[in-house]
Amino acid sequence: MSRRNNGWKRNVGALVLVFSLGAGAPAASSGQAPNGPDVNPTAVTFHKDIEPILQRSCQNCHREESVAPMSLLTYADARPWARAMKRRTAMGPRAGVMPPWYVERNIGIQDYKYDPSLSDTEVALIATWADNGAPRGNPADAPPARDFGDGGWTIGAPDLITVLPEIIVGGDQPDWWGEIETTPVGNTANRYVEALEFREVNDVLDTEDSRETVGGRFVFHHMIWSTQVVEDDSEQDVTRSRDTTTGWPVHEVGRNADTFDPRAGRLLAANSSVVSNSVHLHSNGRDTKAHLEIAWKFHPEGYEPELKRARRGLGDGLNIDIRPEEADQELHAYTVLQQHQKLTTFEPHLHAPGQRMCLEAIWGNHIETLTCAGYDHNWVRTYEYADQAAPILPKGTILHITGFMDNTTANRNVPDPRNWQGSGNRSVTNMFIDLGIGVQLSDEEFLRQMEERRRAIGWQLGDHVIGCPLCPYDDLTVADVADEDEETETTESETLQQ
Repeated sequence: MSRRNNGWKRNVGALVLVFSLGAGAPAASSGQAPNGPDVNPTAVTFHKDIEPILQRSCQNCHREESVAPMSLLTYADARPWARAMKRRTAMGPRAGVMPPWYVERNIGIQDYKYDPSLSDTEVALIATWADNGAPRGNPADAPPARDFGDGGWTIGAPDLITVLPEIIVGGDQPDWWGEIETTPVGNTANRYVEALEFREVNDVLDTEDSRETVGGRFVFHHMIWSTQVVEDDSEQDVTRSRDTTTGWPVHEVGRNADTFDPRAGRLLAANSSVVSNSVHLHSNGRDTKAHLEIAWKFHPEGYEPELKRARRGLGDGLNIDIRPEEADQELHAYTVLQQHQKLTTFEPHLHAPGQRMCLEAIWGNHIETLTCAGYDHNWVRTYEYADQAAPILPKGTILHITGFMDNTTANRNVPDPRNWQGSGNRSVTNMFIDLGIGVQLSDEEFLRQMEERRRAIGWQLGDHVIGCPLCPYDDLTVADVADEDEETETTESETLQQ
């Protein structure tokens, strides 16, 4: 490597800023009405101001045959809930906020796909509308009603829907783990998957007296699963399993859709079946008949992936020690990236005491929080970074997650905060994992992705690019990044000697 390139390597530690770890308390919502933008109370009406917000961020769930306990499709539907809408939208990024999106706005990346969260102005509009008596306004101001002809799937009209077997969960039944019957997907040709989405369908109509599951309704807590080509007798075809088995993101209660990097679609082999590895069922307080449906969105025929997916392996199942009746407890886990990687999603996975998680990237002396998000064990979220914001990290980067736990009566998800909690599958024990996904990048692809990022954001010399520690160095070569590990170790060794 040239002397010039050695120079930029060493300067990474000397010149870049060190950023906050994000380990403090989550930021309160800046959209609470008293401190929000100025809004003329008499001018705020349902049809003109509130209905467009509901259509974009609420109605996918708040309608008949969806997960929420009440509809918000019309003024008559929404009017009785005006005060509750004001309270729930102004809670900030924590369990209970509506819509359920917990990314904290004061730190890290702020650009995500399918983000239903409300702006400060929208939160203030809802508060003002509720405080002013929730006026209807002129129906002529109403936007066109939403068309749910595609079934309300957030990925759009599916190319295929797979219906899994029906189960019955008793109202007083204890939690259950096991497998459900292997089910044919329904595809007859190899297809690469662009996106998929789960939905639980059950016979719960009245949720008023249900337990605190999502909408007082769901009984599937999660399913770990894959697709495989199996023999007619439902035994796995071992000779073909390597080529025809694909793992998919875990389905979890309340979880949003999964989309994959446009250049890294996953294979759904012809004549595949859904094979469950572990299904966790929990009672919602009443006898419930339910099943899961999977909506598939395919890439066009002839599509071939260019990038391979990457696994992070970021979590800790051994050192979980959550003390009774104590808030503000922390868990930590680390991993080192073995290849250049673009992170496409961040997905905190905790259990009942979990309140929030932060994801941090460390490269050399460059320490930067990428995302902090609240957490609700009853409504799990995955956060998909926008294309121009997804972290592009060099091999050797250390990823660090910090989990924040509240095992007190203030946390409604904890059944009995007098109990110590360690690691385990049950909701009264704990897990601590980032289930986010990403794609591997070759040296050439790593450089290309950084150049695309600079162009996309209009980068100028001296600009900092969050989540891309090498983006400011626009003269790197393949030889530079190929020797990155060796140079990083040398730099760290020199620092220790100093």
